Amino acid sequence: MLDFRIDTFLAVCKHLNFTKAAEELCITQPAVSQHIKHLEIHYQTKFFHYEGKKLLLTSEGKLFLETVSTMKHDETFLREKLAQEKTGQYHLKLGATLTIGEFILPNKLGNFLTQHPDMQITMIVNNTEQLLHQLDTGVLDFVFIEGYFPKNDYSFVPYSRESFVCVAGKNYPFEKQPHLLEDLLYEPLIIRETGSGTRDIFEKNLERQNLLINDFAKVIEIGNIATIKQLVANNLGLTALYEIAVQEELNKGLLQKIPITDLQQSHDFYFVWRKNSVFSDFFQELASSL
Repeated sequence: MLDFRIDTFLAVCKHLNFTKAAEELCITQPAVSQHIKHLEIHYQTKFFHYEGKKLLLTSEGKLFLETVSTMKHDETFLREKLAQEKTGQYHLKLGATLTIGEFILPNKLGNFLTQHPDMQITMIVNNTEQLLHQLDTGVLDFVFIEGYFPKNDYSFVPYSRESFVCVAGKNYPFEKQPHLLEDLLYEPLIIRETGSGTRDIFEKNLERQNLLINDFAKVIEIGNIATIKQLVANNLGLTALYEIAVQEELNKGLLQKIPITDLQQSHDFYFVWRKNSVFSDFFQELASSL
């Protein structure tokens, strides 16, 4: 069982403000200060310092935050699993980015639930940025990520490798057949919202060629893959998506792949959980069964 003062530390880290932490915890500000002082004396270090009036974490505080966040998540996970052992009803809380949640997991989850009929699952579909936040705050047990993420901050295993393609409508009126990313700049770009893994990968491809999203003649941001595909099929612009997300439209001839020499041809999807979790063996085994 974690020291109750850990909750105080996490609240201060969340707000970087002792008063707001006290309000969240329904205790006095002096009590918050006392809890933090107790932890600092116990670990013989300083967790916070001020720059002017701004409260910041020290390097030791950042290390402590990373460690106790995982410990807090593990304790919550353990409590849930102990309760589930009593009832025989098991529950997993997972998250997935849009491409994985819509085009990869449905069949896999169906097979998993058939093999584990007592298992309950809650799945949240969101962009990479939001999923990692929900993992950090204990809302989710693990997540499936398609975009880039700070690998030093998490434990993970590769889940699958998928092709990444540029597509246009079947009869898209190119002025000049493109071969490079730079050749696409004269066309309207239909792209996912900021924070999505698909967009992040495309932006990293552009950066390698010293290009930006804003270099395109026109940019249309859409948070729904089905809408993006429909707009592209109607010849309103180009997009870059995982091939698995457009396979049906490619097979039907509604969309065409545009070979782009300097576009990354594939990218790994990852199964991700909290770094240094005591349940790492469990998550690794789970990743192989999903």
